[in-house]
Amino acid sequence: MEFSIKSGSPDKAKCDCVAVGVFDSRKLSEPAQKLDKASGGHLTGILRRGDMEGKSGSMLLLHGTPGIAAGRLLLIGLGKETEFGEKAYRDAVATTVGALKDTGSRDVLITLSELPVAKRNAAWRVRQGNLAVHDALFRSDQLKSKKDSTKPALDAFAFSVAGKDVRSATAALTQGEAIARGMNLTRELGNLPANICTPTYLAQQAQKLAKTFKLKCEVLDRARMEKLGMGSLLAVGLGSHQPPRFIVLQYHGGKAKAKPIVLVGKGITFDTGGISLKPGAEMDEMKYDMSGAASVLGAFHALATMKLPLNVVGIIPAVENMPGGAATRPGDIVTSMSGQTIEILNTDAEGRLILCDALTYAERFEPDCVVDVATLTGACVIALGAVASGLMANHDGLAEELLEAGRVSGDRAWQLPLWEDYQEMLKSNFADIPNISGSRAAGTITAACFLARFTKKYRWAHLDIAGTAWRSGASKGSTGRPVPLLTHFLLKRAGKL
Repeated sequence: MEFSIKSGSPDKAKCDCVAVGVFDSRKLSEPAQKLDKASGGHLTGILRRGDMEGKSGSMLLLHGTPGIAAGRLLLIGLGKETEFGEKAYRDAVATTVGALKDTGSRDVLITLSELPVAKRNAAWRVRQGNLAVHDALFRSDQLKSKKDSTKPALDAFAFSVAGKDVRSATAALTQGEAIARGMNLTRELGNLPANICTPTYLAQQAQKLAKTFKLKCEVLDRARMEKLGMGSLLAVGLGSHQPPRFIVLQYHGGKAKAKPIVLVGKGITFDTGGISLKPGAEMDEMKYDMSGAASVLGAFHALATMKLPLNVVGIIPAVENMPGGAATRPGDIVTSMSGQTIEILNTDAEGRLILCDALTYAERFEPDCVVDVATLTGACVIALGAVASGLMANHDGLAEELLEAGRVSGDRAWQLPLWEDYQEMLKSNFADIPNISGSRAAGTITAACFLARFTKKYRWAHLDIAGTAWRSGASKGSTGRPVPLLTHFLLKRAGKL
């Protein structure tokens, strides 16, 4: 797929199709008005006859429009002009792609990128448009013997912008492409079944990424983890035949002495719940419990593609959580890398057990900040659904950076409190801390409170992506989130936004 930026009058664009917007009540957008003038009022006549009203999601494909160089003209309904915002813009681009799939069009000019979106410039529109196109075209057919026959012939998209915006839009196009490819990597990993995407496979993908972009990659095996005292992490994988892996990626794009940003991704390649076995219904989806790990790899792909002037470390604890004769039991007590002892009351609260050792390991990098990403709690799905990721942090400034990255990228997060009051819910009669509280209340927060016990030495934020990393139902599959949030956070840190 090729993407480009074009300026100039859309009527002169030599391509298979030009996509333009029409607002509700049959009002032509500004680019559509230019096309209407060039066609001698042809579009106005069509609207007057009632063939297109401009309702959101509607479309009308025209052939051989007089005065227009393109062979086809696609009218996209935008809804009410006063309500046209960020989501409406992304939806309109996705509608464009959907409408063109079966038309035979190969190269398309999208003029929607010229439409005003409140508080968002042309660079934002191009970046988001690129992501919307990739999202609409993504297919998860990597393991099908016959590839998806409905894959469209589309192979070139141009975004129309005003001449003064060409430079910034071109940079944004590159960024959008990098983010989209990072998201696609995350999706592909998240969609793979657990018999393929094992801890060893994740390590191999990290090594492949390191080779491609000349990164430093280290993979620790069980013996090295035992030597480091990662008793909490290792306890999770005791019931599995798949050996655990601890993956460390390092990207050095910043100054030699600049403290790194550390991204930590939960890598449970399959989660049965262990001895605290999950219900069988929809357990197939537990292959996505490594989405935190996949999103870290996706973010690394994006930042390395963009060659951001930052130092970034990626840490991925990768384990499979299975029942078995050697599996950890409820009531067992383990010693974490930090020296704190943990009473495991529920083996299905395993993500925090691998993350706590990873967060302790992160100390050695003397990080500027640490952000962990995890499909951690079902409680977060209940609280926020699939719209926003849960965010908790021990530093308000870092939290606001991530929230703003979510707002700009459209990959939003919502901050929940991490008050000391909640720590009172984590008490054990037999160890320093239990891995769950004695109550179902505030499950997302108490999980973060557990992790907070291991993050005293640096600024830290936690993203619970249990509701946002995966979609169920007819469109089941990985969403690629929160790669957009993470990469916008890194872009801002790098001074590129």
